[in-house]
Amino acid sequence: MMNPENIRYIVVHCSATRSNASYPAWLLESDHIKRGYKCAGYHYYIGRNGSIVPMRPLSMPGAHVRGYNYCSIGVCYEGGLAADGYPCDTRTASQKRSLERLLRQLKARYPLAMVVGHRDLSPDRNGDGKVSSYEWLKACPCFDAVKEYAQL
Repeated sequence: MMNPENIRYIVVHCSATRSNASYPAWLLESDHIKRGYKCAGYHYYIGRNGSIVPMRPLSMPGAHVRGYNYCSIGVCYEGGLAADGYPCDTRTASQKRSLERLLRQLKARYPLAMVVGHRDLSPDRNGDGKVSSYEWLKACPCFDAVKEYAQL
């Protein structure tokens, strides 16, 4: 059971799906269950059409970023790869609107939580106090979530 007072991060992810492929919420959930999870690891999933799909209860810790699941909410958008498979911000206008709306709602519920991208929680390998792009374990969510949502 997650304690709402312990939520320090709202973590934005991408599904690492090519822009010319579909990855609906039911398939994401099925893939996570096949990997041994009880349900999808993210709390919310945002489809290309902007639909916001609740995936995992907020009362349950996520399974989306090692070492931070107990203190974070996971939000994933469908996409994140260009058609050639390279990391790319593929969010549609509908996804951008829905993602901002959802993040505003989550910030209202967890006002002390910082909105970050999955990549921002990579280890600081050189110990300089910041996670630089060469230290990212993944490019996810393929855009700068900290900068984009700093005003929330």
